[in-house]
Amino acid sequence: MKTSQLVGLFALGIGLVQGAHAAGDPVAGKEKHEMCIGCHGIAGWRTAYPTVYSVPNLGGQHADYIVAALKEYKSGERGFATMRAMASGLSEQDMQDIAAYYSGGQ
Repeated sequence: MKTSQLVGLFALGIGLVQGAHAAGDPVAGKEKHEMCIGCHGIAGWRTAYPTVYSVPNLGGQHADYIVAALKEYKSGERGFATMRAMASGLSEQDMQDIAAYYSGGQ
């Protein structure tokens, strides 16, 4: 393999790695997370509707997991009515931004 090909592959790899971390903006996520903190920002919080459920703290969770979960709530794949209602109004970018904010340990 020629040096120019190796350099091209290296640059492509760097671009892919950077792209994987650049999907969401944590600053924008901080502005968008207000509807989340009422439940996910309280240590030990448990809901009582529709059943008693321990609400997970999202700080430090992997961004990809948060985005996947929000998409599943929005589509109805995950069946928690409150989260479906919350996720239904989120765009793909909103989900990415919120996930970037929480994955930073907030």
